[in-house]
Amino acid sequence: MADRDLDEHRADLAELAAESSPDRLPAVRRLLARADGRPELRQPVVDAICEHLRATGPADRPAGRAGSTDGAETDPRRAALTLLADRLRPGDSGPWPEISLDLSGTTLVGVDLRGCELAEARFADTRFVGTASFEGARFDGEALFPRTVFDGDARFDGVRFGDEAVFGRARFRGAAGFAGAEFGDIAWFGRGADTLWEDDPAWETIEELAPLPWDEPNETDPQWPVAVLIEDYQDWEEGGDGARFAGPVSFRGARFAGPAWFYMARFGAAADFREAEFAARVHLDQPTVELTGAHWSNENDDGYGETYWPLGWAAEPGSGRLVPDDGVHPYARQLAGPDPGTRRAGLRLLAELGDTRPELRERVVDALCAYLRTPLPFLVSGDLDPAQAEELRLRREVQQVLAERLRPAAEPYWPETNLWLCGATLVDLDLSGGEGGYAEFVGAQFHGTTSFAGCRFERAAFDLGDGSGVATFHGPVDATGARLGTQPPLGDEVLSRGS
Repeated sequence: MADRDLDEHRADLAELAAESSPDRLPAVRRLLARADGRPELRQPVVDAICEHLRATGPADRPAGRAGSTDGAETDPRRAALTLLADRLRPGDSGPWPEISLDLSGTTLVGVDLRGCELAEARFADTRFVGTASFEGARFDGEALFPRTVFDGDARFDGVRFGDEAVFGRARFRGAAGFAGAEFGDIAWFGRGADTLWEDDPAWETIEELAPLPWDEPNETDPQWPVAVLIEDYQDWEEGGDGARFAGPVSFRGARFAGPAWFYMARFGAAADFREAEFAARVHLDQPTVELTGAHWSNENDDGYGETYWPLGWAAEPGSGRLVPDDGVHPYARQLAGPDPGTRRAGLRLLAELGDTRPELRERVVDALCAYLRTPLPFLVSGDLDPAQAEELRLRREVQQVLAERLRPAAEPYWPETNLWLCGATLVDLDLSGGEGGYAEFVGAQFHGTTSFAGCRFERAAFDLGDGSGVATFHGPVDATGARLGTQPPLGDEVLSRGS
């Protein structure tokens, strides 16, 4: 590069980084045009634009809601990303090859990266306002979206993930579309945020992470830490939420070449996995999941553990087709129905199923706990319309079914039951006199009056230690005579009080 060109290039980079410059879009245009003819400048120019977007984004933007563009970014920032995206799509001269994006911690409005081809991408702790469009994009390397918030619809239909796709603790507040997506490695929608080995140098920067405020209805920020994920999977004692889907989500026709990991993900609406192809370990056990036409080959068996399907579904021996388990299918499917009356009938049938088939009790309890972990889109302490009031009545009935079967004096009694209520919204929970195995209430939100009086669990967890993942009580608590195996005992040291 000639001295004059080099000076101009440096001047444009300086202008892009300058806080006092009122409009840096012309500098972006000049940098991109210069890099069009000089491939060695492309990644540094992309890095500079990403740094510009990170540095100039709204720092204290209030949380939005699906589709909201109030307080949106200025047009020059959005235009800069659009100009960059144009270089990442196939065209007459092809896309800029092997380009990586790092837009972690940025607020982006109306993002359109459809059809872009990237080496890898990092969107950790990024907030997408409005619709985020990634349809048909290709990620040859890692695609990292941990703790990301999608305020509007998230469109990943037809995306090809060549390496790990990480969406741990991501929040999808609108509809989420992954129809026809291809996952070449692990599809991580489970607990935690990243996969880190004990000797990973990334631990040195963990304290620098600044997750977005939780600000979900009825829920305080559980402050989940980044979990240590041994051998890529989570230990049973680890706490934390998986991805949180408030609206409908579609993985119809998606292909999972690696593990499909949805452990402790939360689905607030229908989850469509029809005609999906699974080739490795799967943990997908939420009752709202639809698997008609799906297939599991397990050709990439990792040997780490079992595969879990929703209660009512099973892989047919030989063919690997996901088919209804006729012995339990009708019970579970009703719990996923859109009509409250249908769900109530399903609850009754599930309880009867557990009463008569002890070998299925823990699976039944898992399904009921998953129901209680379903995000509620309305404030339980506010004015309720008839549909919302009915939903809370049903939620109390689910809690009652569980509580009644934990009491040894009752009939039937389900001994040694484990409760998985991480992040659940619980209303007027009464577990008095109950006994069980392990109970996880990490990050759970207790509304109304809560009773653990005389309750005994072999072990119960209300936080993850160090003040993170703390359960919150928004009302009076009675723990008289409770023995929950917590150290320290149930008290202010472990539980926080909400307002």
